[in-house]
Amino acid sequence: MLTDILTALNTPENLQKFTEAKENSGNEMLKMMQFVFPLVTQIQMDVIKNYGFSEGREGTVQFAQLIRALEREDAEVAQLHSQVRSYFLPPVTINSSTEASL
Repeated sequence: MLTDILTALNTPENLQKFTEAKENSGNEMLKMMQFVFPLVTQIQMDVIKNYGFSEGREGTVQFAQLIRALEREDAEVAQLHSQVRSYFLPPVTINSSTEASL
């Protein structure tokens, strides 16, 4: 399922949508959640319904719970899920001097 989601995320049409949404968001997390996250969620919902999950919020929640459980046991699932999350979560940079002062 995650591979199919990544394939769908990488279609030229969706990549264009992501580019526009990310440009509108800048580097602001709140705007990423407002513009980019719904795109990822919609694409994910379109894919998971092919695997028997119900459409809408309930199916998405069930899928998310399943993936969280599976990624604890399977490194490949965790890595694929991380790739999906990278579409809507900006990269986090850690300042080592700040980390050292903590």
